[in-house]
Amino acid sequence: MSTRSDAAEEVVVIGSGLGGLCAGAMLAQYGKKVLILEAHYEAGGVAHGFTKDGYKFDTGPSFYCGLTDRGSLNPLKMVLDSVGEQVPSVAYDEFQFHFPGETLSIYDNNRRYAQAVRSISPKGAAQLERFTNRMVQMYDALKKIPTIALTANPWAFPKLFLLNGLAFAGLAPFASSLQAPVSKILDEEGVTDAFVRRLIDIECFLLSGLKADGTITAEVAFMVGERDKSIMEYPIGGATAIVDALVRGIEKHGGEVRLRSRVKDINVSRGRVTGVTTADGKVVSAGTVISNATVWDTFSKLLPEGAVPRSYKSRQLATPPVESFMHLHVGFSSSGLDDLIGHHVVSFECEDIAQPGKTCMISIPSVWDPALAPEGQHLAHVYTLESSDGWKRDKGYKEKKKDKAAPLYAALERVIPDLRDRINVDLIGTPLTHETFTRRYKGSYGPAIVAGKGMFPGPGTPVKGLYRVGDSVLPGIGVPAVAASGIICANTLVDYRLTESLMRKLYS
Repeated sequence: MSTRSDAAEEVVVIGSGLGGLCAGAMLAQYGKKVLILEAHYEAGGVAHGFTKDGYKFDTGPSFYCGLTDRGSLNPLKMVLDSVGEQVPSVAYDEFQFHFPGETLSIYDNNRRYAQAVRSISPKGAAQLERFTNRMVQMYDALKKIPTIALTANPWAFPKLFLLNGLAFAGLAPFASSLQAPVSKILDEEGVTDAFVRRLIDIECFLLSGLKADGTITAEVAFMVGERDKSIMEYPIGGATAIVDALVRGIEKHGGEVRLRSRVKDINVSRGRVTGVTTADGKVVSAGTVISNATVWDTFSKLLPEGAVPRSYKSRQLATPPVESFMHLHVGFSSSGLDDLIGHHVVSFECEDIAQPGKTCMISIPSVWDPALAPEGQHLAHVYTLESSDGWKRDKGYKEKKKDKAAPLYAALERVIPDLRDRINVDLIGTPLTHETFTRRYKGSYGPAIVAGKGMFPGPGTPVKGLYRVGDSVLPGIGVPAVAASGIICANTLVDYRLTESLMRKLYS
């Protein structure tokens, strides 16, 4: 990645998470001069990867839909298309949920999903079908207004509504439901079966870090619809391949991603952003700054005191965070594991699935891309929520790591019983690890904004020229949501005629 010598940009993006990369890619293809400043030595934020002893590990997301499907609603796919990039991917049709005494296969087809549930709860299967049908109806309505068309610029709203009037009319029946908690829809559809309620709680938890009573219905409608109507896929090369494609798209449109360049301050004068100062003292002038940092880091660390009203800052910093994570990265022998499935969720016996260590997510991406591991080997990434409170790099740190990682090993042993005899590499990450490498407040998964009680804000701030993207703004947490935040922010900053032109190019 090259480094330009000038110190003046049209747009500076702080952080190369997927939200920042998507915003930068969109603005670069719109013709803006874009510089993305990343503190880490790898781009991607939570979606970056690393290599250890020949194993190429993901550090974050691994579940994707519609990366290669032209009809996909996935905003990440839309950004890649906008910059002329593709990510070769492998399609699959099944992943598994493991409960005490039960294993349930989840399929890329809602009818097959319900059939699998029927073997456990016939009554619950019928209720699940009612719920997923409602979600698909919402998805079909949302699909008529592609994310690539959205903007937060009120001056563009008349044109947006003019171009998509019928589509917005189609959304009207769902208007009161889109921002409602999923639990409300479950109640309305008469979903009373305890197993299915727990199942949907887990689905929501995997998406937002919150259960059904806190997760926004629109996010789940998108997930259920994409899984049913599009393709579940894993990118060849892992999440790093997606990051690399976005970086290529930025660079070929004249932008730059500059690594090892931590932003220390956002510079503000008379209520307007003037640029940023990096940790090594360099000042980069810019009329627009986009922060891909979290809400807490943006307003407590990057902005100078007094840059925003005190009451506004207090409200932002009062945003509750979702917990951080425990991570386990494992390299192990693949001998005799020819039929291994790549994605699993293990739910241990508990009253609350959101309790740390009780719900563990497992990704074994070498099932789809053997080149991620040495010959004859697999690799896995296992993770669960974990509070950042009480973690210190003191004398007891190693022992605490081992203790807190025990559920992760147990979860993977549920899938591979003789795991311990197969391990060649195992690495444990804690909330401190997560915070260090992702530079996120307390290593948090994102804001715990509860559906029905709060809403994610748009990209704007009280500081002129300062915008935000990522999981701290609308639409929220998750890969599709943060990609959408980048699109919305970019479209807000340009003449809407450019957006119209792009849509004609993509969909004509």
